[in-house]
Amino acid sequence: MRGGRFRLLPFLGPAFIAAVAYIDPGNFATNIAGGSKFGYTLVWVIVVSNLMAMLIQTLSAKLGIATGKNLPEVCRESFSQRTTVLLWLQAEVIAMATDLAEFLGAALGFHLLFGIDLFPAAILTAVAAFAILGLQRFGFRPLEAAIAAMVGVIGICYLIELFYANPPLLTVAKHAVLPQFQGSESIVLAVGILGATVMPHVIYLHSSLTQSRIVPNSENEARMLFRYTRIDVVIAMTIAGLINIAMLVMAASTFFKSGLHNVASIEARTRRSSRCLATQLRRSSRSRSSARDSRAPQWARSRARS
Repeated sequence: MRGGRFRLLPFLGPAFIAAVAYIDPGNFATNIAGGSKFGYTLVWVIVVSNLMAMLIQTLSAKLGIATGKNLPEVCRESFSQRTTVLLWLQAEVIAMATDLAEFLGAALGFHLLFGIDLFPAAILTAVAAFAILGLQRFGFRPLEAAIAAMVGVIGICYLIELFYANPPLLTVAKHAVLPQFQGSESIVLAVGILGATVMPHVIYLHSSLTQSRIVPNSENEARMLFRYTRIDVVIAMTIAGLINIAMLVMAASTFFKSGLHNVASIEARTRRSSRCLATQLRRSSRSRSSARDSRAPQWARSRARS
């Protein structure tokens, strides 16, 4: 718990594992649908949902640090056996449904990246999942580093896509703080974005990640640990929120701008986004070349045409 130049680094990690649940295929589907149908209108929903996620994950992490117990253990001690069993069944169903979506999403990603069939892609996904979980044998740091690296790769990819999409940043900033809807369908999508962002099973998980990762020996150390844990949550959830915003903004800049308001499947979204980004890149290169030509002297333009 002593200070140092990089004293924050040992405390980073648990929130990044939790942050993966905030950028799963469910987020991808709702964000792309919201951006393609309503443009930048629902950016504020992601901002509000992410702020809620920060609060909830902070409270979950605080519980693990303050009590040395995870949320399921506290529920078992605080509620009746019947309520505890119902909460356990609820958590199992939620975890299975979420894992199924993420497993299929990963298999579909391998299918789109490498062109292999879905069954071999599913086997490859299972091998990769167990390999990542196997990192826990070497301690918690390798697993946290692997998850953080994947989150970083996703963030870099969306940053590159946004560079090519070239969205109007002022418009995005306005809709990030201006609550708006466009009919009943936008309300339904907003609820979907909220539901895909705040994940119940991750609330249980985060308290388990912090309960015994670093055990404080005094109240002052517990306060310091919680302060660094709060920074961990803010950094990880901010990155996850920016990735979600990038998903919606990319869809609005490509699909909505091109009139593609009903993109049905992930495969179609991938292909159409590639085409839209390629079209916008060609348009921007043409506009830059036209601007250079207009600034060139008359004799140079005549010589170029000849």
